[in-house]
Amino acid sequence: MATPAPLRTLIVDDEALARRRLAAMLAEFNDLTIVGEADAGSTAVEAIARERPDIVFLDVQMPGLDGFGVLRCTAGAHRPVVIFVTAHDAHAIRAFEVHAADYLLKPVTTVRLKEAVRRAVERARSVTQKEEARGLEGLLSEMPATPVEGARIPVRGDGGVDLVNVADITWVEADGDLARLHVGAKAVTLRETMSALEIRLAPFRFVRVHRSAIISTDAVRSVESIEKGNYFVVLRDGTRVRSGRRYREQVQRLIRR
Repeated sequence: MATPAPLRTLIVDDEALARRRLAAMLAEFNDLTIVGEADAGSTAVEAIARERPDIVFLDVQMPGLDGFGVLRCTAGAHRPVVIFVTAHDAHAIRAFEVHAADYLLKPVTTVRLKEAVRRAVERARSVTQKEEARGLEGLLSEMPATPVEGARIPVRGDGGVDLVNVADITWVEADGDLARLHVGAKAVTLRETMSALEIRLAPFRFVRVHRSAIISTDAVRSVESIEKGNYFVVLRDGTRVRSGRRYREQVQRLIRR
């Protein structure tokens, strides 16, 4: 019987040292081959879609989009077997024991890693994508939605790095290769693509309504229909954001809320 191909593995953690340490430990397992790393929730979503890994070691607590947010963003797409990695949170651990392949507490030990890899390999080689999706959906249904309160986005400026509260952002507009975050009466510029921000902000009740605009659904006052299926989304401060025909479905969902 031919030896099964190594399972494609992705490491997600916002701490570089943690990623390097885990990668070095996983190099000892012949059943696995590391196909990439991600240093944030938004890049993890992109990496899962691009690499389609069999197994993901997923950090729970990351700034912006956390581990649960990553799973929500990939719902309905590729569903790898997940091993959660966490520094604490006993309540989450109890849920992981029921639904996830395994969980690892930091700092990861060799004994626990071996057991987690064994479980994940067995599951990845035996279950279908549909079955794995059902298991993860069960996990997500038991966990609270990613809270917008307390979530922050780091924005680098001349004086250092400012942390912008996601709850204070009303909308985002494209500014060439940059993005402008509208925060109350001011706007700050972030060096990030609209596609990356769309992924990062999705768990916090933001929706893209135009290739150049993402809005907070909590900031919407009304929606005005205009010609050919386009709309103006009117925000609480009076800002009128024109939607694009490509995003008509997203705006119509706002109307049905």
